[in-house]
Amino acid sequence: MSKKTRKKSPKPSPKKAPKKAPKKSPKSSSRKAAAVQPANAAKTRPSKTRATAAGKSRKNDIKQPGKAASGASHKAATKQLTKASSPAARTSGLTEGAAAPAFRLPRDGGDTVSLSDYAGKKLVLFFYPRADTPGCTKEAIDFTRLAADFAASNTAVLGVSGDSLKAQESFRNKHELTIPLISDEKHEMLQAYGAWGEKSMYGRTFEGILRTTVLIGADGQIIRIWRHVRVDGHADEVLAAAKAV
Repeated sequence: MSKKTRKKSPKPSPKKAPKKAPKKSPKSSSRKAAAVQPANAAKTRPSKTRATAAGKSRKNDIKQPGKAASGASHKAATKQLTKASSPAARTSGLTEGAAAPAFRLPRDGGDTVSLSDYAGKKLVLFFYPRADTPGCTKEAIDFTRLAADFAASNTAVLGVSGDSLKAQESFRNKHELTIPLISDEKHEMLQAYGAWGEKSMYGRTFEGILRTTVLIGADGQIIRIWRHVRVDGHADEVLAAAKAV
């Protein structure tokens, strides 16, 4: 082949190298990091204003219960003092060995009785809540049944409640009671002997007569006090105590 007719083969074109991404300068990366940090910090760390408000609310939370507690205790104390200051709520402080409080009150039949009427004798005073109720009826009947035995041991017996004379006489006639029944409608004797105070029944709290029995010696001193009496066998127990003196 001649030089003229020989064609030159095309030379391969050089491949273009891919463009490299420009390197990030340390300044731009630090700027982005700085931009990200405040956003994250806002999520995780409260601002100064919020922190101050939270601190104040915490202080208020700490102080507030103390105020409420002191206020409640003050009210409770006031209530207790008021209750204790009322004459009906005060206890007599009567104890065994103390002198029996004097009394003079009307009894069934229209007469009056006093502590001095029984000087030189032992005396039983049984305080009952209300005439002609089941427990009080049984108690009065039991003391009537043992009246002769009490008399044989030089002991008199008196029943005391806050009922009117009319109610006491009806009670006596209905059950043929032989022991004198005293009417203390003003509750003065009941309070003096600690037989008046707070009671509860069916979830209700009120003031009333507490079933109580007191044995007084011939010298006018308290020998024994039975409080919160249970009626069954009580009269027999009191008789035994009177005989033992």
